[in-house]
Amino acid sequence: MSSKASALARTLQGALTIAFLAGLALYAAWPWLPIPGRAAPPRTIVVYGFSILGEAMNDAVFPAFAKRWEQQTGERVEFVSSFAGSGTITNQVLLGVPAEVAILSLELDAFRLSDKGIVAEGSWRELPHDGMLNRTPFIILVRDGNPKGIHDFADLARPGIAVVHPDPLTSGGANWAIVAEHGSATRGHPEAPDAGHALLLGIWKNVVAQAASARAARTQFENGFGDALITYEQEVVRDRARGKLKGEIVYPRSTVLSEHPVVVIPSRIPSRDRALVDAFVEFLWSDEAQRLFIENGFRSVDPALEGEHDGFGVIEDPFRIDDLGGWKVAKRDVVEAVWKKRVLPELGR
Repeated sequence: MSSKASALARTLQGALTIAFLAGLALYAAWPWLPIPGRAAPPRTIVVYGFSILGEAMNDAVFPAFAKRWEQQTGERVEFVSSFAGSGTITNQVLLGVPAEVAILSLELDAFRLSDKGIVAEGSWRELPHDGMLNRTPFIILVRDGNPKGIHDFADLARPGIAVVHPDPLTSGGANWAIVAEHGSATRGHPEAPDAGHALLLGIWKNVVAQAASARAARTQFENGFGDALITYEQEVVRDRARGKLKGEIVYPRSTVLSEHPVVVIPSRIPSRDRALVDAFVEFLWSDEAQRLFIENGFRSVDPALEGEHDGFGVIEDPFRIDDLGGWKVAKRDVVEAVWKKRVLPELGR
């Protein structure tokens, strides 16, 4: 082959290579090219949340925000979400999942994220209502007709009562339940400082099944395990309103109002999406979103909306975690010192 022919062949080969690479680039960019008549691809927000939030977020809150955002900006929004036990969600965030917003069952899990440098300590407290999104008290779900005559947490310690309980090692709801049980025995009874231990010992002697999350424990109960389930009011109130509740709700005389923090994870939010994520987080405390939570069985953190809590039971002595000194104190003095270091060893677990 002549040198002229060789040069032509090399030129042709180079042109083909450039054309091939340009074709690959065009193929990769095709979905995002601003072609007239074709809708722009949706923007995404990644949200991880504790188990019982799933239906309210996927079916109500996410679509409502997406509709509002599109009306305001013309942009479509899609959510990538995952819901599991609060401890599980927190572990996943610590391992590096791309969550931009985490909604946790208890503030202890937010502290775990700040302790590891994932978020600034107390950053969630800069959000509305100190970062607490909604509330729901801990109640007892029993079989239809309440055949065991269960009317308070103390009844769960009676011989012959089989209790289903979420697992405190993975479930935020389980930690709330322990605080509810202990507090129901000690509040207003300074003369009986060990009453909380005695009640926890009696209840946990009767625990016949545990599950990784409050949602999974509910499934166990509905599949026939146990006589009673300690759980969030939210799911059972919602299902009762829809005629889907299997069992009856028992409201303890005294129980804790669980509160659920929203944590924004700035390091995992692309700079182009920060305004979008901030708008979504702000939306969570809007009247529209709070009413959607109420429709799905949660109690609002907004006092102005308390009158809309139709169908929610009355609790004689509700208390909050701040009444116990906050979650760090409750974890140390109740979950660790009483349940883990006294009750479990006494039960041989």
